[in-house]
This record gives sequence, C-alpha cells and structure tokens, in this order.
Amino acid sequence: MNNEINYSNNPLHGLGLKNLLVEIVDHYGFEILFAYLNINCFKTNPSIDSSVKFLKKTDWAREKVEAFYLYEYKNLPRASYDQFSLPPRERVIPEDQAPGEPKELSLEDAERLREKRATKSAERLREKRANRSSEREQWGKKPSKKKIDPWAR
Repeated sequence: MNNEINYSNNPLHGLGLKNLLVEIVDHYGFEILFAYLNINCFKTNPSIDSSVKFLKKTDWAREKVEAFYLYEYKNLPRASYDQFSLPPRERVIPEDQAPGEPKELSLEDAERLREKRATKSAERLREKRANRSSEREQWGKKPSKKKIDPWAR
C-alpha cells in the first residue's frame, strides 16, 4: 500500500521561496505585501534577498507569505479545517481545485481588513475579560486590592 501523499497539485510544490517572492512582488509590490501581511521585511529597506533571508529564519512569517501566495495570488478556495492546521507547503489541494487569476488587492482594502481584524481582536479581549470576571463571581473571589510587601516580616 502506498502511504505517500501527492502534493503535486499544491502550487508551492517545487517552488523555491525566492521564486515565490519574485512572483508576488512583481505582481503586487512590497507596499501591498506589507499592508496585507504586516511583516516588516516588506517595509524597512525591502529587497528580495533580505526578505528571503528573514523568511527562511522565521517559520510563522514564511507560512503567512505562503498562505498569501496560495489564497490571494493563486486565488485558491480556503483550506478545509483539517488542512488549515498544516503549514501551507504540506497542504493537499484537491484535484478539482486549480489556481486562478491573482486577486486584485488595494491599500484601501488592506486598511479595511486591518480595521476588521482590530475590531475582532478587541471583541475577543472583551469576551475574555467578561469570562474572567464571571468566573471570579462564580467562585466568590474578589480581586485583591491589598499589596503584599515580600520583604515585610
């Protein structure tokens, strides 16, 4: 029985990081990449070589760029829940999905997306704080206002 997974339908299969960056920078430019991905190597003295050097050392940033390549540049449908937990290079793209034309992206759209993310983040933080206070009430604990001096005898 053959247990090997066929990654050949994944557009990242056999594509080097430098070639990937050249493709998306030629199409979108560093300004759009920074606006959408918020990775400083695309803002501060951007170049292909310095970006490749940074992305090779930083897994989270490389995965973010590879996901951008798959779902914005190659315009593939979003990954399933099971596949989403895998790094982009290890995802299996179903045979019926083929890369499409790159999405048209703008700085205005990036700003709207950033605002939407900030709103969601603030909402999650409020929910987390509300859950904490309800847990305190449930257990009858009150936050301590008294400061304890560790050096006092």
